[in-house]
Amino acid sequence: MSTSAPAPASKGKLYLVPVPLDHGCEQLSPVDDVLPLGTLKQAAGLLHWICENAKSTRAFLKRVDALVPLAQPIQSMQITELPREVHKKGDHAGAGKAHFDARPLLAPALDGKDIGLASEAGMPGVADPGSSIARAAHELAIEVVPLVGPVSILLALAASGLNGQNFAFVGYLPQDTAARAQRIRELETLSRKTGQTQLFIETPYRNRALFQALLETLREDTRLTLACGLTLPGAAARTLAVGQWKRGSASAWNADEAMKLPCVFAVGT
Repeated sequence: MSTSAPAPASKGKLYLVPVPLDHGCEQLSPVDDVLPLGTLKQAAGLLHWICENAKSTRAFLKRVDALVPLAQPIQSMQITELPREVHKKGDHAGAGKAHFDARPLLAPALDGKDIGLASEAGMPGVADPGSSIARAAHELAIEVVPLVGPVSILLALAASGLNGQNFAFVGYLPQDTAARAQRIRELETLSRKTGQTQLFIETPYRNRALFQALLETLREDTRLTLACGLTLPGAAARTLAVGQWKRGSASAWNADEAMKLPCVFAVGT
């Protein structure tokens, strides 16, 4: 009498889990102020994680556990970090170069286990690592499910008053003074020619230097957005013409203090 082989288990899903934007900040936002209950419940039930940083992911899960009990203790979860070169240099190598192959990291999903993907702040894959994992999931026919939560780039764009129908996120600008100024002029020219809003970010300790470079390089009538500490206590977003910024039209708002927090910059018309 022959017996049939057991049917293969259905594949798990890949959940893109947004994390509060307060990573590295002195004051934390209440998690339930920035993440809906559905996202918290889904995160609490996941036992397998891929992340940018395991320590920050454990800290996030502790915050979740205070509101929605985790399915298992954090110590028993499988938390795998993306390789350093991926989250430091990006998921995409460019045309003609090999992409990072993330398929081995999704082995639990092929065995029927759901996996959570998390960055240190915000939505994985948007101004953060994670796209290689989502790409691999699609290649393996694993369902990708983005959960609701804060995305700093989109929050800044919505608050800016700049063109939200045509925009681009260009990451970080060069640190070299001359190269940065050239890049700023390129983005300004593109924005003026096409109407496309240009968004970019910087690490907090370089925010002030970037802001000064923008004021020195952009034309007086170009509009510049500074969106700082989004979703955090004291969050602020302000858009003014560069000439207005220079003349201190935002003096009632302490931009120097705000720029100590994570910021998104935008240039437009």
